[in-house]
Amino acid sequence: MPALALIERVPKATFRAHIADRLRMAILGGEIAPGSVLVETALAARFEVSRAPLREALRQLAEEGWIVTVPYTGTHVIELTAEDASEIHSMRITLERFAFEQAWPQRDAAFRRELQRRHAALSRAIDRRDDLASIGAELELHGLVYEASGHRLLQRSWAGLRGRLQLYWAAHHRAHGSRGPRRDAHDSYVATALGEDLGAMQAEVDDHMQRGAQRTQSFLESRPQAQPENLRTTLTRRA
Repeated sequence: MPALALIERVPKATFRAHIADRLRMAILGGEIAPGSVLVETALAARFEVSRAPLREALRQLAEEGWIVTVPYTGTHVIELTAEDASEIHSMRITLERFAFEQAWPQRDAAFRRELQRRHAALSRAIDRRDDLASIGAELELHGLVYEASGHRLLQRSWAGLRGRLQLYWAAHHRAHGSRGPRRDAHDSYVATALGEDLGAMQAEVDDHMQRGAQRTQSFLESRPQAQPENLRTTLTRRA
């Protein structure tokens, strides 16, 4: 499948949002390889848009942790390393424990319904064996506690981690040879979040994050170094 097969021309009214969505899907699906250089002229030509909305979309992806711009080198897709995975793992534990501490008194009936709704959405994505949808649904499930925390700096920290976390989960699924998390992987997490023991919830966060982390770490350490691909060359060659 061509490198940008998942990126389609979009209505002019929603350029930025659609460009960002298509790029995320292409990166998660492996259609744009880790480390690939994103050339603005090539992407602008593909979308038939001006550079302004494209730059807005790229800026958004950079803020979300999907891409990085290096002076004199250009903008490229993040390539997740074993060290990155270790940092993501430790940061997630710290942030999520704190998020539950902040949100614990705010867990009203609406929170409980929404947590169960998001858990059900994740289960449906897993049943469909839709890896990309399950990654998005898992992100939404974990994101609820940050939304409920009311802590703006914490929410910004979570927003900055989201992109790399999705890349981490994609690597995690490949390490386990799966098309998403186990169907029962979040049962204990959700049940404890609906309970009354904050200490038990924070311990559950620790356990939940640890499950499978070492296997993912080993997968990233043993993975061959990706060869970055310049997307301008890709588009010219496949036109």
